[in-house]
Amino acid sequence: MNRYGFQGKTIVVTGGAGGIGVECAKLLAAGGAHVLLVDPRTEALEAAAGAIDGLVTTHVSDLVGPKACAAAIAAASQPVYALVHLAGLFEPDPFEPTVQDVWDRAIQVNLKTAYDMAVAFDQAREQGAEGRMVFTTSIAAGRGSPDYAAYSTAKAGLHGLVRSLAKKFSPDVLVNAVAPGIIVTRMTSEIIQQRGNYVTDGTVLGRLGQPEEVAQVIAFLCSDGASYVNSQIIQVDGGTVLR
Repeated sequence: MNRYGFQGKTIVVTGGAGGIGVECAKLLAAGGAHVLLVDPRTEALEAAAGAIDGLVTTHVSDLVGPKACAAAIAAASQPVYALVHLAGLFEPDPFEPTVQDVWDRAIQVNLKTAYDMAVAFDQAREQGAEGRMVFTTSIAAGRGSPDYAAYSTAKAGLHGLVRSLAKKFSPDVLVNAVAPGIIVTRMTSEIIQQRGNYVTDGTVLGRLGQPEEVAQVIAFLCSDGASYVNSQIIQVDGGTVLR
């Protein structure tokens, strides 16, 4: 039984065709929400929507720039209660003086787009109405990652964005983030293969995380049960940071 009540509420999920995005949409839709999935991959987006029971619509976009982000929010065709921003890019950083494109993409996709989506959400929402924003950062933001310096930096920037927005929009809109560890998704398949047992050995639970385990936390943050949770970065990592 789904314990979340989102009847009559519209929730936008970016990165909606990804592993965590699909699991989030399942929970939100089962709770009665109208879920708008946003992703640049048309076929994957259609497959995701087909796997979810409930009211689900889609919008194809790479979310590059304020206009694209505003169009994504507008695609909901009704006031948006919550923004779940999962869209992001995870690629290794060569850390060479002549290669700057990885840095530029990391800042654009993982940080600036989050800012642009927050602005679009604020511009379109009913002023004074209750709302939620949930962003996705990473444990790399706090721990750092030697091969993903640009990614880690961009995700660390999200911590400042979340806490600033939480103060700016309080008390109407609650703003939080989840910081997953290594979760079994398409995005992390290569690093899991490369690092092998090192990944699981680095967690207190001794296993990798599943997309639905992150989705449960996100759904909670969107729910009435999280009415006194604001400006938090919640780590969903199996205890990785404890070692």
